[in-house]
Amino acid sequence: METETGKRCNDSVPKWPRIARARAALVALRASTRTLIRKLQPRNESQHLFALTLVVGVVCGLVAVAFHLALRAAEKLLIERALHAPGWSWMVWTVVTPTLGGLAAGAALTWIVPGARGSGIPQVKQAFAIEGGRIRFRDAFGKFILAVLQIGSGASLGREGPTVQICAGAASALARATSLPPRNMRRLTPVGVAAGIAAAFNAPIAAVTFTIEEIVGALDHTVLSGVVVAAALAAVIERSILGVHPVIEVAQVYGLDHPSSLALFALLGVTAAVVSVVFTDALLLLRIRFRKLKAIPGWTQPAVGGLVTGILAVVALHFFGTNGVTGGGYETLGRALAGALGIKVLLALGALKVVATTFSYSSGGAGGIFAPSLFIGAMLGGAIGYLDVNLFHHESRQLGAFALVGMGAVFAGVIRAPITSVLIIFEMTGSYGLVLPLMLANMTAYGLARRWRPVPIYEALLAQDGVVLPHAIVPGHAVEPLRVPAADRVLSELTARGLMSAVKVVDGASRLGELTAMLGDTESSALLLREHENRFSVLIPEHLVEFARDEHMQTILVAADLACFAPTIDPDEDLFRVARAMADSGANAVVVIDRQTLAPLGIVTKARVGLALLDWHASQPVPEKPVSSAGDRGVPN
Repeated sequence: METETGKRCNDSVPKWPRIARARAALVALRASTRTLIRKLQPRNESQHLFALTLVVGVVCGLVAVAFHLALRAAEKLLIERALHAPGWSWMVWTVVTPTLGGLAAGAALTWIVPGARGSGIPQVKQAFAIEGGRIRFRDAFGKFILAVLQIGSGASLGREGPTVQICAGAASALARATSLPPRNMRRLTPVGVAAGIAAAFNAPIAAVTFTIEEIVGALDHTVLSGVVVAAALAAVIERSILGVHPVIEVAQVYGLDHPSSLALFALLGVTAAVVSVVFTDALLLLRIRFRKLKAIPGWTQPAVGGLVTGILAVVALHFFGTNGVTGGGYETLGRALAGALGIKVLLALGALKVVATTFSYSSGGAGGIFAPSLFIGAMLGGAIGYLDVNLFHHESRQLGAFALVGMGAVFAGVIRAPITSVLIIFEMTGSYGLVLPLMLANMTAYGLARRWRPVPIYEALLAQDGVVLPHAIVPGHAVEPLRVPAADRVLSELTARGLMSAVKVVDGASRLGELTAMLGDTESSALLLREHENRFSVLIPEHLVEFARDEHMQTILVAADLACFAPTIDPDEDLFRVARAMADSGANAVVVIDRQTLAPLGIVTKARVGLALLDWHASQPVPEKPVSSAGDRGVPN
């Protein structure tokens, strides 16, 4: 027995003492760090938030620079070596490299960090609007690694969106590490976003406007000061390390040399709106197709995007003698701004970039659409510039001017941030002479794209994920208040049966227009999708509000894209159990079912539970304040 006991004890001793000692040292370091942070952090909450704002600005500047340098190193090691391989082997390597990069990234995104998928900006918008600004550090770190891998191997994606999620994740991690109260954690998210954009684009002013336009949604003065400070600090860090220079070098200063060109700048705005809508529609449609595709496993789908991108890169380099299809394409974009590309090359590269980015993103990659939007706009603008030169016999420098304006116009049509679309071109290129043409083309593209497709791209992407940001309520579908329960009724007597609303079961392939009509023509307050025998998803009016006025979305989105999972409960469950079911699952509603027949009886929404609690509280008698024998003087005992 002693031998066996001794053997068991010896087995518990680590075989690698150095690893055990390193692990113990790490734990001790973590504990001492937390103790030091608690001692150093300000006692005043406002001072705590301001100190964190300064730290976030510096940290995000460093993180963004590290991401930029890591991405450049990966591109030199992977896709650039493939493009410059000897002989005809470059064709094979140019196709294989992004395919393998997508395969590796797809596996990690499926099984390790699924929250790192996509651009990063929709995830940050969701965290700010719904989740109190909380972003998992694991997702931010995974985005750093996988975006470097996928973009570095040649995916047609940009680094700007991932930089936003990475920096917002760093800000959230710092807030949790220093025990920032939850009410202020949400205010720190835009600070990280602004710092990330400022460092990624070397554009602090545009970073502030983008954060206000796209993330915050309104001019919140309590957030604005922190956003400005963080953007300035991040830009200083970025310029100190990478140098004081625009992201895109423009060899000459452009201006409005000929007033007659304004008509073609306006035409550029209209054309940019068309291209923006085609690009976003293709991206959304293909994303749905990939999700419904059963022949190819989900974890291998990013490899399909890499394969398509690699083939298109071979086509561009073999037939047109230039690259730009892979990555952000900034080098080729600079040539377009210099007027060094022919019209056939401009049109071909613009079309190839649309297809490559659509496949790279829709297949489930980790990367953004900022840089591809700017690239597509430059190609379109340069092509319109040739029309100006040939029609009015203007000098060839107009090609670069039109390419620069086209960048902002397509960006405005895709991203829907009109002020940022103007400022970001000024700061990225250092060229301020095209104010009037840029504003004319950008506002035209923004207005037309918004009219044709009211739902912005990031909200549409979130809707495909079953997430609807709380912006408005569908008219005519307001939640009806509950009757005030009697004063003698105990709270536990409120059951799901008394709280539920009527529902209608629909098919997952029902189009958005049909769903809106069903909610408007019936007394049902929600729609249900039966996924399995006793598993349901629910569609409430708030899920449709962002898309009800968009005719095109009514043909793209179906019930399965918009419905959210809802747990099931018995009709006799009391209010406490209903609330607990919602809290445990994170759902906004629960489905009440008959356990014998499994037939859905109705739903209970979080709003109705909240109203029930308020009504119950209002019905309770106000306790009298006990007084002493002083009586009229009201002196407490």
